[in-house]
Amino acid sequence: MDDLPGQRPALRVVRGSPDDAELAALTVVVAGLVSGGAGQPEENDEPRRSRWADRATLVRQPLRPGPGAWKASGLPG
Repeated sequence: MDDLPGQRPALRVVRGSPDDAELAALTVVVAGLVSGGAGQPEENDEPRRSRWADRATLVRQPLRPGPGAWKASGLPG
């Protein structure tokens, strides 16, 4: 296989000796993940909002009376 000058290989075997079929399968999987946009939202999905921007945190949670409630009122969640 001819290496192009100035370019690094896309995959490098560090340990073991995979055969050609195993390398081909790995190459297909990695290429599919890279080109398929894995982890990106689909067209009909709404964009995810950060929990920092979640306005529900501004709404007070309901009070829960009972033993130890005064201590638990200062704890998050």
